[in-house]
Amino acid sequence: MIVKKLHDSGIRSEHAYTAVFASIGLSMITWATSMKVEKNQGVERADRWGIYVGEWAPTFFGLGLALANYEKNL
Repeated sequence: MIVKKLHDSGIRSEHAYTAVFASIGLSMITWATSMKVEKNQGVERADRWGIYVGEWAPTFFGLGLALANYEKNL
């Protein structure tokens, strides 16, 4: 049902896969930014930011697979 609504709203599997790579890149950027801007917080804080954003990638990948499967069955 959710996959159908996403597909009907114009989101395709390619969009989800693009979001995977974007979230990986954003994860690295947030880690590096946190290391530079929040120097007094330490590596642990930067790691938390990087991991938080990095956790989005598997979700987008799963949505991409679900959308690809839905598109194949149309």
